Amino acid sequence: MKDTLTDVILSIKPVYANAILEGVKTVEFRKRIFKKNVDKIFIYSSSPIKMIVGYFTFSNIVEDTPENLWKIFHQVGGINKDDFFEYYKETEKGFGIVIKEVVKFEAEKDPMEFIENFTAPQSYVYLERELLN
Repeated sequence: MKDTLTDVILSIKPVYANAILEGVKTVEFRKRIFKKNVDKIFIYSSSPIKMIVGYFTFSNIVEDTPENLWKIFHQVGGINKDDFFEYYKETEKGFGIVIKEVVKFEAEKDPMEFIENFTAPQSYVYLERELLN
């Protein structure tokens, strides 16, 4: 069962969601990471957009201290140093999801249309694959 792939929806602030879609931000930083094997990461552009704007695949996930993640990825992280360390304050480890391929939807998708009782995830939520096909 370990080889089964699933998808997730990540809540991402609009400024960072746009930077991913434009190819400026090529790593997504997280405090927590998936427990399942993930294939696609759908981008939920949080308030005020509140829409799924695209998805990305990734090549790997780097687990390290915030200091080392900054050293490795600061040029491609699409975030300034103060905001980065504010996000990771009081956190001993973090994750950098290295983005491989990005697909921007022609039309944003309202998750309420295909996910019953959708609420924006604090971090991420697993997604049944057939929902977004």
